[in-house]
Amino acid sequence: MNLDPATTKYLIEASLVAEGVVEKPDVVGAIFGQTEGLLGDSLDLRDLQKTGRMGRIEVELSSKKGKSEGKILLPSSLDQVETAILASALETIDRIGPCRAKINIKGIDDVRIKKKQKIIDRAKELLSDMLSQTKVSGLDLADSVRQAVQIDEVVLYGPDKCPAGPNVDSSDAIIVCEGRSDVINLLKYGIKNAIAVGGTSIPQTVKKISQEKVVTAFVDGDRGGELILKELFQTAEIDFISQAPKALEVEELTQKQIIKALRNKIPRDQYFEIHAIDLSNGKENDRKGGRDQRPHRKDIKEKPVERRDHKVKTDLNLKTVKKTDAEKPKVNMVVKKEEKDVNRYKDILRTLSGTLKAMLLNKEGEVMKELAVRQLADTIKTSPDQIHAVVFDGIISQRLLDIAVEKKIGFLVGSKKGNLTKEPDGITVLAKVDLRI
Repeated sequence: MNLDPATTKYLIEASLVAEGVVEKPDVVGAIFGQTEGLLGDSLDLRDLQKTGRMGRIEVELSSKKGKSEGKILLPSSLDQVETAILASALETIDRIGPCRAKINIKGIDDVRIKKKQKIIDRAKELLSDMLSQTKVSGLDLADSVRQAVQIDEVVLYGPDKCPAGPNVDSSDAIIVCEGRSDVINLLKYGIKNAIAVGGTSIPQTVKKISQEKVVTAFVDGDRGGELILKELFQTAEIDFISQAPKALEVEELTQKQIIKALRNKIPRDQYFEIHAIDLSNGKENDRKGGRDQRPHRKDIKEKPVERRDHKVKTDLNLKTVKKTDAEKPKVNMVVKKEEKDVNRYKDILRTLSGTLKAMLLNKEGEVMKELAVRQLADTIKTSPDQIHAVVFDGIISQRLLDIAVEKKIGFLVGSKKGNLTKEPDGITVLAKVDLRI
């Protein structure tokens, strides 16, 4: 509909239903005829049109099965009160030609507001183009060269030729993202151990490398990112999950946003727990046939941590014992007792594998309580009893370790260690890799 900008301030929109077949002249005639004299001389439609304060009445109609439906558009340059009165008068029309009819006002649009919004939107587009041109022209030679080098650093990794950073092969930990643009953006900020899957169909290259390295899935904060995560859970071995802020893609993130997202990564099991993902079905949840039974997986961590089995750990705990001849039998007794305890925890951990459950034990090695892993932190905090050891089917997080230290727990045994920034004295922390499971 073409509106006269000189005479149109408001646009009345109404819907029409007639119990019969009617045409546009019938509708226009009914509007003029049934409102004539109803609103007084000052709001007579014919006079308003002659003086240019009302625009041309537009009618759109369609007929089906003996009924007519459509809409009416009536431009107005009157003030708000007069326009509202005129609009309400249209609803008094009950017949069009020989047919009963009903008109409902759907709304009154302020044409000037729409024009202003259109101006704002267009101004944004023009300003964005200007800023883009300025940014491109303002890049110095160093930035141009740096960007070119970053793109050159993208390699095609493995038989599937997956776009990747140059350090994927040499790094113990890698980042799996969606596409080449994500890899380039991470390279831009010095992250060179990323590899792209190129869509929801996960390449064999990524599946294989996920069995050998600590893997963080870094996905977009949209529906597509969720779909890629689901596919990765089913086909690859993911250790940590990191997501871009909602509605943003990894390729759009700034350095600060990338660092924050990667710092806030969460372990796989914790992600399942937060999102109520059922671990009893699906390949991604088949722990006995998947992640926790990795006969060939390398013993790797995100930071250098001295590998030790329970014997070495026991020896470390006995540093303060004086090794005199008189005390040797006593030391041997302590060693044997701790070895026996650790072997018991090892057996319990094997039993719990795949259950997402935990057991609390006393000094005698007796099970005090069995519970779900998600209840573990709160239960330890509030338990009135002295807990000697916690064995659970899950990842040992820094938060859980801090709680265990606060409650003076002697052993914390889990499936895997998370990103632990500190391991305080006075507690023995063991994972499957330490227990040779």
